[in-house]
Amino acid sequence: MVARLRGDGLVAEAGRRASTGGKPQTLLRLVPGAGYAVGVQLERDSLVAVLVDLAGVVVAERRAALDFAAGVDAVVEAAAGAVTLLVGAPSAGVAAEAPGTGGSLWDGIRRAERLPTAGAEAAAVGRAPTAGAEAAAVGGAPAAGAEAAAVGVPSAGEAGAVGRVAAAIAGVLGVGVALPGPLDHASGVLHRVTGFPEWDGYPLRDALVGRLGLPVAVDKDTNAAALGLALGGAAESFAYLHLGTGLGAGLVLGGGLYRGARTGAGEFGHQVLQLDGPPCECGDRGCVEALCLAAVARGDLDEAARVLGTAAGNLVALLDIDLVLLGGRTVAAAEDLFVRGVGAVVAERARREGARAAVGVAAAPGGERVVAEGAAQLVLAPLFGRASVAFPANRT
Repeated sequence: MVARLRGDGLVAEAGRRASTGGKPQTLLRLVPGAGYAVGVQLERDSLVAVLVDLAGVVVAERRAALDFAAGVDAVVEAAAGAVTLLVGAPSAGVAAEAPGTGGSLWDGIRRAERLPTAGAEAAAVGRAPTAGAEAAAVGGAPAAGAEAAAVGVPSAGEAGAVGRVAAAIAGVLGVGVALPGPLDHASGVLHRVTGFPEWDGYPLRDALVGRLGLPVAVDKDTNAAALGLALGGAAESFAYLHLGTGLGAGLVLGGGLYRGARTGAGEFGHQVLQLDGPPCECGDRGCVEALCLAAVARGDLDEAARVLGTAAGNLVALLDIDLVLLGGRTVAAAEDLFVRGVGAVVAERARREGARAAVGVAAAPGGERVVAEGAAQLVLAPLFGRASVAFPANRT
């Protein structure tokens, strides 16, 4: 078994231990660059894609604007273009090696497709990244005019070639895609995404598999983030609350990601807090998402944190969880305010109910990349036998 792993370049020797009476032990280490996974977060108005190695370390990143209102097909093309460029285009300061090639992933593409080396990058993906887009590949938002390059969409004639190129990179194990729910993660089919009823029933996973020629896993953004945080040892039972252009939750209970009987768990944003409250795009009134986003829109972040804390208190009382982690673009913009505000409401409720131990409230580690990195773990977790975290046997 070890010989096969070494032959495939997945493990390497890391020294020897002194003999205790027999043959000295040979130590082995994982070779992080022997494989890669792509994680993609699709937000209603933005896209984040990361390339991570087997150790889960981000080696390249792309960000771009996105518009869900442009339609599902346009979003699929943007996501596929971003993935193709991420695994194929050279990026400053990133030396991602393709197993057995001794070169970059881009070199692996060139060899697989027998492309010319000089100036081949632009021809292979149908776009020439600008100087600003190169910088965006390793962090930060694209410079003006660079967004199109960051998510350049190949023409119909190029689509097949791009899929063959991606499939030819043995080191890319697959793509994890995370986006707002509800959806069916097992089939990769979207349901009625709030505000976008035309997405209901769209087979996103199959569309991306056909476009990229790579294995694809699809899940809710909050589930992906919760999975990554659970693998990082956040807590035995916790909730990840994501406040960005919408509001949702990822739940880890007893060490396992909880999806519910119909994969609908975590639709946290649509619990009703005010019966006669403002209308929500889900069709109800007074949902915590509507109340939070309205407070954010008028600049009252203290009120947004209070509302979020009230809903978080309901969740803590219902599930008796150990920890509440906060994430998402809106939280990241005022992290201390939200942690204090939500924490104060949760603590006061726990005090009134006589809780014996305080429930922690903190910002989720990983910042604005927590969802994209968690999406990559949709590919890596099963590879390392961590299916008990990703898909508990009694919660598949």
